[in-house]
Amino acid sequence: MKAVRLLPLLLTTLSLSAQAQDAADPTGATAQGDVAVTIYNNGQSLVQDDRQLPVNQGRNRIEFPDVSARIRPETVNLSGPGLSIIEQNFDYDLLSPDKLMDKAVGQEVTLLRTNPATGAETRERAKILAANGGIVLQIGSRIEVLRDDGLPVRVIFDRVPPNLRARPTLSVTVESARGGTVPARLSYLTPNLGWTADYVALFDAAKGAMDMQGWVTLTNNTGTSFTNAKTILVAGNPANGGGRRNWWQSSSGAIDQAGTESGARERLGDYYLYPLAQRTTIANAQQKQVSFLDVKGAPARATYEYVNGWLGSSAEPMSASSVLKFSTAKQGGLGDQLPAGTIRVYMRDARGDPQFIGENSIDHTPMGSSMALRTGEAFDVKIRPTVEQRTKKGSSRWETRMRYTLTNARPEAVTIDLAQQGLWGDTRVTAQSLGGQAIEGKRVSADRMEWSVPVPANGSVDLSVTFDSRY
Repeated sequence: MKAVRLLPLLLTTLSLSAQAQDAADPTGATAQGDVAVTIYNNGQSLVQDDRQLPVNQGRNRIEFPDVSARIRPETVNLSGPGLSIIEQNFDYDLLSPDKLMDKAVGQEVTLLRTNPATGAETRERAKILAANGGIVLQIGSRIEVLRDDGLPVRVIFDRVPPNLRARPTLSVTVESARGGTVPARLSYLTPNLGWTADYVALFDAAKGAMDMQGWVTLTNNTGTSFTNAKTILVAGNPANGGGRRNWWQSSSGAIDQAGTESGARERLGDYYLYPLAQRTTIANAQQKQVSFLDVKGAPARATYEYVNGWLGSSAEPMSASSVLKFSTAKQGGLGDQLPAGTIRVYMRDARGDPQFIGENSIDHTPMGSSMALRTGEAFDVKIRPTVEQRTKKGSSRWETRMRYTLTNARPEAVTIDLAQQGLWGDTRVTAQSLGGQAIEGKRVSADRMEWSVPVPANGSVDLSVTFDSRY
């Protein structure tokens, strides 16, 4: 019955809500003081709000409006000279037409009815008996249900219930050693205020280079705006009670080799800090973007990659992955640490217009890392793995002869980085050749071999490999 109760009440209750807010803050400005916000990648943030508090000596009840509606009350800390906290309450039951009616059950209100024919207004007192799925009123000796029948009816409330707030409010009872104005800092943690990194890369294949623009995207869904806030972003994954990431949780897989270079950015323990150069207002229900990386002409190259997950055949040729390779090194790279985020890649078409060619996510990436960003699947470059023969050599030995057919329908030669995954146990390579010529693959881990295979323009090649698996 929500729709029934909202329509006739909307004008008066919303007006009353605005009046209550204006009464609490006649200027319409925030009650926050000097605000500093530290925002983490995991959607949690530390808010530090410096306010000047008028207090009397002894016990005081102080209200802090305009705190986050998602505040974690157990994390609140109030510090100031001569102040000690005795009790705190967070009033998160916010004023709305529905809540106002719910809290008014058992109280009297004024019904204002307007005659649509004459415009004459009549008033009568009514007691609200129930507001559960509909509004039941007692008017004198009769019982009525407030209906949405198109007749102009307004409900006028005498007051706002004391436990309803126009804005999220934290109330704290403190003991003050002296009276006067005391500088105090209110600190607390809140979820629903977070940031991510977004990257835009413009790749020039002819020049073997790319331009990279990095953006911080701030998202605020706390129910509260933070006005003119000093803002620091923390890149990293601080624990919030969930422990470390488990091995089965996926990562982006874009880091070929982790870097070992140190940068000039400020650190906080094992995290990097990205302070915004200027104070900013982070409005509720808003996304805000700020640039933090702008690199021109960084070396980059396009290649192809295919991973065969196990020593088995494919029923049909499979597309190779289109891969963009680059570095985050100071020399010959982007020269920075990259917070986790999404990289979107563009290339110019024959008309010179940039066109989107794919995107992928990256994990937190140290400076000096070698990157392989998979942007999509190749249309003209295919690989088909085939088991030519599998022979049992003993109780715990198998010999598998694989053939990988690589085809290229492009008008230029390409190189495909082909990997065979799933070499469990003691697996050895006893023979390998490319088009009948010897070739050497690279054992990059206990269960993975890689080959860099050149494929001519409008041509194909066969890579043959024999594996001796011992279990």
